[in-house]
Amino acid sequence: MILRPAYRAHEHLLAPARETAQVWRLIMGLIIASGVYLICNQTMFRTLYTWQGKNAPAFSETLIAGTTPFAMYVLLLSFGFMTLGVAVALKVVHKRGFPEILGNAALFRKQLWAVLAILVLINLAIWVLPPWDMGAPLVSNMSLGGWLILLPVSLLAVFVQVSAEEVLFRGYIQQQLAARFRSPLVWMAVPALLFGVGHYVPEEAGSNATAIALWAVVFGLLMADLTARAGTLAPAIAVHFMNNVTAILITALPDNLSGLALYISPFSLSDAEAVRAWLPVDFGFMIVSWLAARLAIRR
Repeated sequence: MILRPAYRAHEHLLAPARETAQVWRLIMGLIIASGVYLICNQTMFRTLYTWQGKNAPAFSETLIAGTTPFAMYVLLLSFGFMTLGVAVALKVVHKRGFPEILGNAALFRKQLWAVLAILVLINLAIWVLPPWDMGAPLVSNMSLGGWLILLPVSLLAVFVQVSAEEVLFRGYIQQQLAARFRSPLVWMAVPALLFGVGHYVPEEAGSNATAIALWAVVFGLLMADLTARAGTLAPAIAVHFMNNVTAILITALPDNLSGLALYISPFSLSDAEAVRAWLPVDFGFMIVSWLAARLAIRR
């Protein structure tokens, strides 16, 4: 396989995947990973509903909306079952160890901290510089003291969630496809499109659903590029982590996944005009984060 010079590092991730790069193995692996994820999730949720007893219907509504810290921890940490599913698929179908999908451990740690450092600085600058609201004052969602007490566990829960998605899309699917197909149109675009489908929620986003799904597709393409340049999943995990920390722990939408946020935005996901007005800002910040991560891993 002839790789673009910028993507030479991708070979470190692809070499272990080549012996079992058949498409039918990938499909079987995805079925197994999905089965593990669904079975574990169903078992956990049924156990929680049984524990709640008569309060189960109310608890279910809270869990679906993610309006309390406990509900958010359950939702975010449940993504660990996705990582487990990929690990099982790698072992059963591809005879591969899970660490191979992450890349070299020392390089992974170095790139993770380098990208996180530069993204933290960028986010701090954005919070310090005007404007200081989103067209209307932000609404306090919990006290600063309570938020800080929960913050260590909250950061861990978000990390579990984003790393699971990166392991599945930019790790397992991208690596197995790239080991089989030379063209980035396959190994970059297919995982990105699947990622976008997973973010298509017309029942919540209304007329903005397509634009939000497109945002996810572009995000997937940029994370695929980062992974191929870096030779580890660390930069993609770091960018995804900072994006979700901002959207889940700092300023969340009031009608969805707000249980751990310090503030909630002055508009909801169903507010078509307000969300549409902020989507270009999100696209712009996504590009800035991608470029900053590329700079960080060149050092």
